[in-house]
Amino acid sequence: MMTCAHPLCSSIVRKGIVGLTGALMIVFVLGHMTGNLLIFLPPEAINSYAEFLHEAGHGALIWLSRLGLLTIFAVHIGLTISLKYENKKARPIAYATHQPLASNWASRHMLLTGLVVMLFVVYHLLHFTAGVTDHSADWRRPIGGPGRPHLLDVHSMVVNGFQNPYIASFYIVCQIVLGMHLWHGGSSLFQSLGINRGFWKRITAWAGPVVAVVVVVGNCSIPIAIQARFIQCHADIEMKKAEIDSKNGKLPRLWSPANGGSASASQPH
Repeated sequence: MMTCAHPLCSSIVRKGIVGLTGALMIVFVLGHMTGNLLIFLPPEAINSYAEFLHEAGHGALIWLSRLGLLTIFAVHIGLTISLKYENKKARPIAYATHQPLASNWASRHMLLTGLVVMLFVVYHLLHFTAGVTDHSADWRRPIGGPGRPHLLDVHSMVVNGFQNPYIASFYIVCQIVLGMHLWHGGSSLFQSLGINRGFWKRITAWAGPVVAVVVVVGNCSIPIAIQARFIQCHADIEMKKAEIDSKNGKLPRLWSPANGGSASASQPH
């Protein structure tokens, strides 16, 4: 049992841990976004990236990363709730009228936006990782043959998922909420870590807004580009080519994930 002498009883220590876990999650978000932006390259790019993640450490590294991220997320949310509760308990009677001057909506609702982001992460895992909330997971199939068992058609899975306008809109809204959280949290974490002083204060004040804009623009560009048909599923492209070839009297081209994504002319019977 944790006593009052325990270091975690100190609000300063807890705020420091909240700042540290927040910084770690920002690093993950930026890295995750960078990998996802490979969707703008030929399909082999993001498919090979996913293959690397699943093969690293003989498949153990990705699960350690997932468990580590979930642990960091739980600690971040848990300590934030405890600090919020402690502050509320210290002032049981609310202000008759409260007109904040220095704070904005994002800074006053960090817990709310954080909980929304947590629910989004759960849905995201159910969507693309577990494949239980959308038919797009049907495209998560091996395309590399026996030699590359972890090469999956991730490109088609993502494209098919975001071709649904409701799913694409939901992701965009959640990214905006994430941006609100990062706008304030990306800067306040430096204060929690005790390095938001002097010359650095002017620099760290821009850290949150810059990270928020980069993440929102980067992540939202994917569903928007897919909805605009700027990015299309390889299978859809090959089917259109087959239609054109058929109209021109050429042998139709067939494509399927089972043959590694390569197109081939059909053979006459």
